[in-house]
Amino acid sequence: MPLKFVRAFLVSLLVPLGFTVPAPASAAPAAAAATSCYGGAVTVRYGEVRDFGPYVTTSRCKDINMRMTGGDADFGWACVQFERAGGCNYWTEIGRSWTTIATDVLNGTRFTVPNGVDLEGSSATFQIAF
Repeated sequence: MPLKFVRAFLVSLLVPLGFTVPAPASAAPAAAAATSCYGGAVTVRYGEVRDFGPYVTTSRCKDINMRMTGGDADFGWACVQFERAGGCNYWTEIGRSWTTIATDVLNGTRFTVPNGVDLEGSSATFQIAF
């Protein structure tokens, strides 16, 4: 018997007796995790430094995420340079939506974010969540 029918059967038995039945679980925990991850984002401006950072990952996010929030550039480019590895992992195009630039990063990992924009002379403001 499928789970939804078992639940419906139990609800029909328990509610008339005065019991309350909690609502089924939803996607709210995943949305809350994303909100707390992005809520700790740092804002950086292209051109102020060659590489953003250094930063140290936290338990707030399991990935390193980035988005463009301002400026006249159409898009930017970024990679993650982990302190222990040295070179960039891979270059990723960054637009106005959150983009993952490194996945499954351990807490306490030191990194910098080398970056660029579509046209030299363009401006851009980014957020990095880690």
